Amino acid sequence: MTALSIGKGITLDSAEEMETTLRTIGATRYHSLHPFHRLLHGGKLNKGQVQAWALNRYYYQSTIPLKDAMVMTRFRDRMTRVEWRHRIEDHDGDLGSEGGIERWLKLTEGLGLDTAYVESTEGILPATRFAVEAYVHFCRDRTPLEAIASSLTELFAPNLHEERISGMLKHYDFVNPDIMSYFSRRLTQAPRDAGFALDYVKQHARTPAEREAVCNALIFKTNVLWVQLDALYYAYVDGQIPPGAFVPKAS
Repeated sequence: MTALSIGKGITLDSAEEMETTLRTIGATRYHSLHPFHRLLHGGKLNKGQVQAWALNRYYYQSTIPLKDAMVMTRFRDRMTRVEWRHRIEDHDGDLGSEGGIERWLKLTEGLGLDTAYVESTEGILPATRFAVEAYVHFCRDRTPLEAIASSLTELFAPNLHEERISGMLKHYDFVNPDIMSYFSRRLTQAPRDAGFALDYVKQHARTPAEREAVCNALIFKTNVLWVQLDALYYAYVDGQIPPGAFVPKAS
């Protein structure tokens, strides 16, 4: 097995076999397993390290609606676009309603970061920018089926969100339920989104080759998430902060 392969000996002769493989990918490759998340949820990071995580993750969160708008353009089918459109509203919000990006900024503000600085993305790590842009390019350049399949990490997100909410509230005195509202809201949004995406790929991936492409799209997405945490660990745990990146204040 390689970083972009499901490995040998796996059969994908049915939608059910594909789903089993997708869930195995999540169980073995999802970024909930990353050492940085274990430090974050276990209360082992200082405030500056948590700030660095939230700052960098903002770039990913704020890019998701751009990615989803691009995915919508891949489909002539109106009902698929209608279904996908609410993902943009979930993050951007609507007139008079708060979206996920606003909730994330509530988190960064609550952690003591200046909102204008966060929105500028000036202080994010180079690897964060490269990984997020690679995800956008993937959804633009690969097949519509693969673009939808790459969102299937949401199958595994609710457990991570629950762990994050409980762990961070327990261990950090600078965290409160209000600034964690992004994650509590995603507990209901992510299963809905994942359910549609899973049904879609099971219906539209009709050959073993197409099912393999679906699985590899999910592997690609898990790599996008994992490498961002690699960069955070190297910069803010190992202390190798690259030039121009956010430097936490001495605590």
